[in-house]
Amino acid sequence: MSAANLKVMIVDDEPLARERLAQMLSDIGDVDVVATAPNGKEALTVIAESRPEVVLMDIRMPVMDGMEAAHHLRLLDDSPTLIFCTAYDQHALEAFEANAVDYLVKPVRMERLREALEKARRFSGSEPRGTPPAPDQRTHLCARIRGNLELIPLDSVIFLHAEHKYVTVVHTEGEVLIEEPLKSLEQEFTDTFLRIHRNALVAMSAIAGLERDEGRMIIRLHGTDRTLEVSRRNLPAVRKTIKHL
Repeated sequence: MSAANLKVMIVDDEPLARERLAQMLSDIGDVDVVATAPNGKEALTVIAESRPEVVLMDIRMPVMDGMEAAHHLRLLDDSPTLIFCTAYDQHALEAFEANAVDYLVKPVRMERLREALEKARRFSGSEPRGTPPAPDQRTHLCARIRGNLELIPLDSVIFLHAEHKYVTVVHTEGEVLIEEPLKSLEQEFTDTFLRIHRNALVAMSAIAGLERDEGRMIIRLHGTDRTLEVSRRNLPAVRKTIKHL
């Protein structure tokens, strides 16, 4: 593999689409396809090993779509340059908000692919261009651990606890730290998590009960022996929500 070649990853749920793009890249030359993936979730797992400079990403995919994957990719210290390749042209504005350098509509033409790769070459290795807005509804939270990304399915999260600038995500398989404000998580996942304290959100699906303990009101949770205190300020809303669970 030539050191001068552009390292590219292809992410698309259709095998024929991946094969076609790989063949086009081979015909262009000066490009090495270092990895492929059928969805955004698998791409985030593979990308830590393959370290592509450019990702050609479909948008509509099962498990995790391209927009959510793009959001998580920005957590990497050296995030790859992103080019969206999709059959739908209505996502163009959202794609550029996610910091994609180009947006190719299928069937991708060779001329447009060349142009997009030239843009990517200019951006590869440049400074990050800001953080894109979060998708409307993510399916996973993402932690950065020793340079790699760890994905936590939203439906496995038990509670979120804020301390200083970090939030601890306690889930069914353990716990991790993420650098997202508790307030923004509450606003994004308003139908999923319930505010019980200024520093804690609990998954409504994990609530096992509310009880008094030595003068404090605490929440019991499925999936963990730990209990969390409910603040007096949040208690009325917590009681109201629990009645309707």
